Amino acid sequence: MNTVEATETFIEETPTSPTTTPTSEGTIVSLHGQLHIEGNKILDQNNIEVQLRGMSFFWSQWMGQYYNSETVAWLKNDWQCTIVRAAMGIEDSEGYITNPEVEKNKIFTVIDAAIVEGIYVIVDWHSHHAEDYEEEAKAFFSEVAQKYGNQPNIIYELYNEPLDVSWDIVLKPYHEAVITEIRKYDPDNIVVCGTRNWSQNVNDVIGNEIDDDNVAYTLHYYATTHKQELRDIAQQALDNNIALFVTEFGTTDYSGDGFIDAEETNTWWTFLDENKISWCNWSIADKEENSAALLPNASSTGQWNTTNLTQSGLMVRKELKSKNPQF
Repeated sequence: MNTVEATETFIEETPTSPTTTPTSEGTIVSLHGQLHIEGNKILDQNNIEVQLRGMSFFWSQWMGQYYNSETVAWLKNDWQCTIVRAAMGIEDSEGYITNPEVEKNKIFTVIDAAIVEGIYVIVDWHSHHAEDYEEEAKAFFSEVAQKYGNQPNIIYELYNEPLDVSWDIVLKPYHEAVITEIRKYDPDNIVVCGTRNWSQNVNDVIGNEIDDDNVAYTLHYYATTHKQELRDIAQQALDNNIALFVTEFGTTDYSGDGFIDAEETNTWWTFLDENKISWCNWSIADKEENSAALLPNASSTGQWNTTNLTQSGLMVRKELKSKNPQF
């Protein structure tokens, strides 16, 4: 495996300095409004292709200090994120199954802030065993749909990363059951469905898609580990009219640590741009691992200088600011 470390030199800058001319529209949501899917593309209220780019929060029970309105506002205003992902930990220690109200309120805080800031927000059931908690997932997403389903900001992510379980027998029935609850209250907003093998085998879906007009399928990758072979699988799905959404990726290996492969990271970004695939980077965290965007003890409310950012955080922020509109 050929990996290279990012060696680009980043110059300290004023954190709020814009890199593009502000648009005439107020926010990304006022510009694009209600999203929907046609074929393998996400389109806006005017049937224009949309590609969203932003950041994923870390597991809510372990990095809950960043789940606040100030961080969301900083990611929108300084990083130019057009989307954030609220990753609600489920079955692991102190997650939703153990502390439902505590974890749910963190997610609602991020959703409320995203709506105020006019950006899109993924509501992520962050689990590797969601089929074991189907009833809990149905109840949670039903509540989210009732509370926020009239807002175009919302994107539902029903299952972060399934393990090596059957699409036909396990995953599709789970997704269909949860979608049924969502659609009772929200007929319009996009749903993203996790796929087999850590959300990599998107080709499993070909010929057995979920019967819902506004479903996309989850593609996850870590650039040092997952390379052309996974892009070929993604391309196969795209060629069969399967809409993909990269709700999580890393610049590192699959562990979230290890070398940062700058070359593969840029190859992936080119692939996503060419296919108008939206993405969120893992993650807003100050954990001592290379996929974290923040250095240890970084402020929990944004206001980060470039000296507070990791190598990965610097790379991703630069990509966001160079390609996303400034509002």
